[in-house]
Amino acid sequence: MKLVKMSLLAATLIASSAFAIDNVKVDGDAKLYYSTADANDIDLFNKKGAAGQAAIRLGITADLTEGVSAGVTGYGLTSLGLYNNLVSDIWEGSAASGNNVNNDAYIGEAWLAGSIGKTTGKAGYMELDTPMVYSEHWSVAPNTFGAAVLINQDIPDTTLVGAFVGQSNGNGSVAKATDVLGATTGAAPAGFGGVLNADASMQSFYDGAYAAGVVNNSWKPLVAQVWYYQAQSVMNAYWLQADLDIIGIDFGLQYAAQDFGGVLGDTAESQNVFAGKIGYKMKDMFAVSAAYSQVADAKGYANVGMNLGTLGQSKLYTEAWWNYGYITQNDTASINVSVTTPETLTWAELGLFYTSADQADGGKQVGTGNKGTDMTEIAVTASKSFGPLDTSIAYFSTTADDQNIKAGDTKGSAYNTVQVYLTYNY
Repeated sequence: MKLVKMSLLAATLIASSAFAIDNVKVDGDAKLYYSTADANDIDLFNKKGAAGQAAIRLGITADLTEGVSAGVTGYGLTSLGLYNNLVSDIWEGSAASGNNVNNDAYIGEAWLAGSIGKTTGKAGYMELDTPMVYSEHWSVAPNTFGAAVLINQDIPDTTLVGAFVGQSNGNGSVAKATDVLGATTGAAPAGFGGVLNADASMQSFYDGAYAAGVVNNSWKPLVAQVWYYQAQSVMNAYWLQADLDIIGIDFGLQYAAQDFGGVLGDTAESQNVFAGKIGYKMKDMFAVSAAYSQVADAKGYANVGMNLGTLGQSKLYTEAWWNYGYITQNDTASINVSVTTPETLTWAELGLFYTSADQADGGKQVGTGNKGTDMTEIAVTASKSFGPLDTSIAYFSTTADDQNIKAGDTKGSAYNTVQVYLTYNY
């Protein structure tokens, strides 16, 4: 679920851990997600501003022979009859087009993996977790990729990753589309019913991309990563990251860049972004962090550091809790402050998150011409587990220039959103 953050290193190594399975393993979960917003002159809990959906996931993995395993994961999605009764949209699929509104079922993962020594290969449809191409878990079901991945750990404390990533298998809203956030029609609340923007950089991922990464942890307090992506001669991308954790103090640096080589002209000029973070964690008490990022000013529209090219979530330290797509816009300075407390200290795991994205005029976000598009988000969350049942509730206030624009105004007004997440694990 969206509140759970998986470490990049752990997720990268998930393929190599698949071989601890004895014979057959079955697991899964059942989810029910609900969201309501009062944007566009719609009251909270009014069906016109609400979305809801349930999902059942069933995963099966098995050892075929020594060192060879396979896995398949199926998803079943249903609106439980809520559509057009209590909600007007769903989390996965597109209510606007009438597709997958009530019930849907599909295979999200189907892979074959093999291991020789400290080298693991995995091919098929699977979840991925690299800095610029990865599966997003904010929705009721994640997106997966047709990919071939090779992981080697012969070098001590070093993981080498090579991959070919093909088409993404999403059920309609693989990544949250910026152009549907706060739509003035009131047909969809923020973040739902979005589809991937088929611009040239996005299309390059549809046609396939190559990725290579090195993750090193030779000095235990430091995890350093270097990643390179090449998308069918259309785009080269780079991601550098270093995270240092000493006696509870966490320092982080990130640098990402995309080079289009002039093939897209001014519509997507080469771009880069820098981010830094400092945090402190007192065990069983609290964790606090502050982060800053700055996207360089480029001639023409470019969006750097995003998942899947232009309209996905970002792994930058300053990413918002819900309103993705702002911190990575051209000529944008962003800050993020987060405070969390564990369930062992309070009745639930609590979180307070503040994100501000300030885009300079001339930044050229999609649909805004030469006007800068700013966004501020304040989110409060509470999560608690009752045995196999995980529960979470989130409230956030959003103020964005391109969302909830009232008649006669040129910029959006603040609005409120409440979301409920229920997950039963089995």
